[in-house]
Amino acid sequence: MLDWLRRLLEPQPEEPGALPEVTLQPVGVVRNRVSRPMAEGWEAVESRIVLRPELAPALLGLDLYSHIYVLFWLHLIPDELRGSRLQLHPRDREDLPLQGLFATRSQLRPNPLGLSVVRLLSVRDNVLRVVGLDAIDGTPVLDLKPYIPYYDAVPNASVPGWVGSLRR
Repeated sequence: MLDWLRRLLEPQPEEPGALPEVTLQPVGVVRNRVSRPMAEGWEAVESRIVLRPELAPALLGLDLYSHIYVLFWLHLIPDELRGSRLQLHPRDREDLPLQGLFATRSQLRPNPLGLSVVRLLSVRDNVLRVVGLDAIDGTPVLDLKPYIPYYDAVPNASVPGWVGSLRR
């Protein structure tokens, strides 16, 4: 009797309902000298983001910002690995606690999206020069947005203690 009552009162996952299909078209591509993903060292990498020429007018005014968001598609992640590990140790380090995928920066996501805030060096025609973009040569770029400090920065943001050990 008590087991039946416990099951009845146990929280049940909420179903999202029908989800619309999403189709994206890249706005451009990353060009740099990095041919393989790397765990660290991106802060010094200079890249060019080459947009489709017809999108060049959409860059008007972007050159006035020091930093931008770059949303990109991690195109080298094989389909069978996307979302294959729902729990993992960050960076496969067993000394770090097991985490849910969405609590990590793992690339093995159901939708392999990358998002970076980068320093914008210049905008010329349909080409942006940036530094700090953690994407390899040939990576499709999906969108760009200006970084606005008062809107985007989160004062007093907190993270789990293990995150600090990633910098060591």
